[in-house]
Amino acid sequence: MAVSINAAVVTVSDSRHAENDVSGDTLAGLLIEFGAVLAERLIVSDDISEIRAMLLTLSEREDINLIVTIGGTGFGPRDNTPEATRSVIEREAPGLPEAMRRETSAATPMSMLSRSVCGIRGNKLIVNLPGSPKGVTECFEVIRPVLGHAINLIMGDLVH
Repeated sequence: MAVSINAAVVTVSDSRHAENDVSGDTLAGLLIEFGAVLAERLIVSDDISEIRAMLLTLSEREDINLIVTIGGTGFGPRDNTPEATRSVIEREAPGLPEAMRRETSAATPMSMLSRSVCGIRGNKLIVNLPGSPKGVTECFEVIRPVLGHAINLIMGDLVH
């Protein structure tokens, strides 16, 4: 029996708000189209302590098993999402960001500059995506085929 995916979308940005969060809208649509329940949608500043606190809070919620961040994964001085994510995950899932970078770099060479991190905290999968709507779409399409299986495994459903 497959576990349902209950997702939280966290846009990391000092300048975005609900009215101009196109990347958040894009990801929310992709998740709903995928069949996930959108349990939460938030915007947090690029401050590492705020990102970390938000990830910890969402990790404690029983109604969420997938946390997807958007933005803050580049080389800029305020790009703190990977460091915040590393500080809260218990186990890294390096294959996901490796696949996203590999599969998107032919069409978007700048994807090689992504420092995205993915990992597990408790029974939650945390995934970092880039901040642009195009990057969100391209990267989500790469991991889409394995998301359900990953969540099932994390939630302890070992029936394949």
